[in-house]
Formats: sequence, structure tokens, C-alpha cells
Amino acid sequence: MIINTALSLAVGVAFLATIVTASMVHAQQARPTVVVKHRPIVSQGEVSESWDVRQNVIDSKRYEQLLRTNPAFRRERMRIECGSITDPQLHQSCIASFDRYGPAGG
Repeated sequence: MIINTALSLAVGVAFLATIVTASMVHAQQARPTVVVKHRPIVSQGEVSESWDVRQNVIDSKRYEQLLRTNPAFRRERMRIECGSITDPQLHQSCIASFDRYGPAGG
């Protein structure tokens, strides 16, 4: 009789422990993910107060035209943008990215 009672008590404790553990695991998995969003952090001088979308498009087109038509400008931009890259594959990838703006007629 005492053995049956002790055994029943042990099984009950084990069952209760399993339920509590399962509940805790489920509660940890069910926690919602909180995404905190904030404005971009920029230093003074990184953003022009007079920045204009239209002017940006004009400047971009001028830059692309110079890449296509002015070999000296193209070489200098490749040196500036790719020159500090020490990994051979990344360096080659940077140089290859200029192929999009190949010389006019080429």
C-alpha cells in the first residue's frame, strides 16, 4: 500500500513537472518579436539641406555619361572606388561593375 502510494505520488510529480516544463517552453517560444524602428542616424554634413531629387537624377546621368565618354574620368573612378579593395575576387567584381557603363559604342 505504501509502495503504491509512493509510486502514484512519484508519477504525479513527474507528470506535473512535464506539464510545467512544456508550458514554460511554449511560453518562451510564443513571445512576440518586437521590432524597434528609428530614424537613420546621420552626422552633420552627411545630408545636404538643399538636396533635390531632380538634381540628383541630373548629376547621376552626368556621372554615367562621363564614365562612358571620358577614359581618364573612368580610370580615376575605378581607382577611387576599387583601389582599396584587397580581396582579389571583390576587386575584380568592382572593376567588372564598371562594364555597365562601358565606353560609348563599345
